[in-house]
Amino acid sequence: MNPHSSAPNDRAESAADVVALTSVAALNATLDYAEAPGTGDPLPHLWHWIFFRPTVRQSKIATDGHPEKGGFLPDLGLPRRMWAGGRLRFLCPLKIGAAITRESRILDVSEKEGRSGKLAFVTVKHQIFNADALAIEEEQDIVYREPAIPGAATPSPTAARTDELWHRAITPDEVLLFRYSALAFIGHRIHYDKPYAVEVEGYPNLVVHGPLIATLLIDLLRRFAPQATVLDFSFKAVRPSFMGNTLYLCARPSPDGKSVELWSRDHEGWLTMSALATLA
Repeated sequence: MNPHSSAPNDRAESAADVVALTSVAALNATLDYAEAPGTGDPLPHLWHWIFFRPTVRQSKIATDGHPEKGGFLPDLGLPRRMWAGGRLRFLCPLKIGAAITRESRILDVSEKEGRSGKLAFVTVKHQIFNADALAIEEEQDIVYREPAIPGAATPSPTAARTDELWHRAITPDEVLLFRYSALAFIGHRIHYDKPYAVEVEGYPNLVVHGPLIATLLIDLLRRFAPQATVLDFSFKAVRPSFMGNTLYLCARPSPDGKSVELWSRDHEGWLTMSALATLA
């Protein structure tokens, strides 16, 4: 932890779900595959994010569409929060149709001053089990920020590399953002409520979900190297991506074939997410 970190609190929670075939088929269609996996097939990587949905009562939803803070996630006095990145280890596959469980706890809470004001980071650890064993170990980094201030300084963008060997271009639209929000039960209004995204949070348009971009990046690996076995995957959100702008999904495997660097580049050439997959 850094000097401004606080010790993790005792918050922990458990959840249970079933890898429902109907949900898998819906995400499969959203990612534009013609043929869907069937019962008993392994669940593609990161598709577990549409399970363990946050089924919080409507009366417990905050004005931003998120569940109110102060339950599992702490209330740090900063209203805006987004997924900043994460790290995953894939130990064995989750199977479609199977029962799964998740154990979650908070690892770390830290605060710092950024160019755009106060920031806080919460690291959450998840362990996801199938019927027999631990299947996925995951750490999620969630960033809390101050309210949007018109004209406030924004971080300088980073130019994305252009040496990819694999690539795919998509243009996220309202339907894609709606479908992913619905599948994962994401209520955050920046993904579907344009007046809120622009007037309250200060974005130029609807924001593409960070988890969706990460899913599209690892899906690029699935499309170009379908036989690859992914052991670890890490990703970091660098810059928001917005609806209506072409998003370039890029990858470059290492010469020894043991890893793949992945990144997303926006229509202006800026880096929006970086990721790394380690292969068996």
